[in-house]
Amino acid sequence: MKRVLITGMSGTGKSTLIDELAARGYKAIDTDSDEWCEWVNVDGDEVSGIDAGPDWVWREDRIRDLLTAEDAEALFVSGCKSNQGKFYTHFDHVVLLSAPTPLLLERLATRTTNPYGKHPDELAQILGYIETVEPLLRRRATVEVDTSAPLDQVVETILRLVRP
Repeated sequence: MKRVLITGMSGTGKSTLIDELAARGYKAIDTDSDEWCEWVNVDGDEVSGIDAGPDWVWREDRIRDLLTAEDAEALFVSGCKSNQGKFYTHFDHVVLLSAPTPLLLERLATRTTNPYGKHPDELAQILGYIETVEPLLRRRATVEVDTSAPLDQVVETILRLVRP
């Protein structure tokens, strides 16, 4: 079974892509829900760059179970969580979705499926993550896909990773 993590900043199209993969019949899991994530309190430190306070992280037991199941030819998992690096060895590919910042801001302002990024504090946080977190994701990614391309083109790029 091929396993692909689809990650990236808010507004890059993770949910749109995972929904499209599911609509095409693939096992595709959006982990941005209570089923897959939980709030934990994080002790911050200057070395990691992580702020102290609550953090929405993967439920590691559930993610581990998901990644060890052998029930499909391919598994696509979307998410961007601070503890996802613990699972990188379980993935055949780590795909970073990216897009120009003005496009991300436009998507955040106009999306109707998720309110995150509408409040000025959240928007400032996202802009900070583009500067601090996205470069870390880029270093660990096996593939980067610019989602300013049409959705069908992005989907085909991702599917080439799992086709024989």
